[in-house]
Amino acid sequence: MIYISHRGNLNKINQKDENKPSYILNALDQKYNVEVDIWFSNGKFYLGHDNPVYEVDLEFIKKNGLWFHAKNIEAFHELLQLNLVCFWHQNDDVTLTSNGYIWTYPGKQLTINSICVLPELHKIQKFNCAGICSDFIQHYFENSK
Repeated sequence: MIYISHRGNLNKINQKDENKPSYILNALDQKYNVEVDIWFSNGKFYLGHDNPVYEVDLEFIKKNGLWFHAKNIEAFHELLQLNLVCFWHQNDDVTLTSNGYIWTYPGKQLTINSICVLPELHKIQKFNCAGICSDFIQHYFENSK
């Protein structure tokens, strides 16, 4: 099972720190993968959900364990050129990630190749999928033992 922190959150929703580079690094240091919202504008990468906020360099975005949710088409194009794990979606039930997983919108049907996104929204308890992306990922990891 792949355990993915949603925007750096480990055991609560913390909108103040989501997508902040230090918050992301903390989740990576605790051995979780991390889903990160990323933008590309004026030749630079930025993290942020609704807008580009935190400028990051190539050294940061090439860290292992990051799953990038491209927030504009420019970011998606640049990430694909760098061969990084990324995806683009808006209102789709599913989207294919660049590393071949099915990123699945909360509450939609899962497969063994799916990443179950925010299972806490639908109180999903049993997982027959490849991974979980959650604001409470620490809970799911600890309960899997």
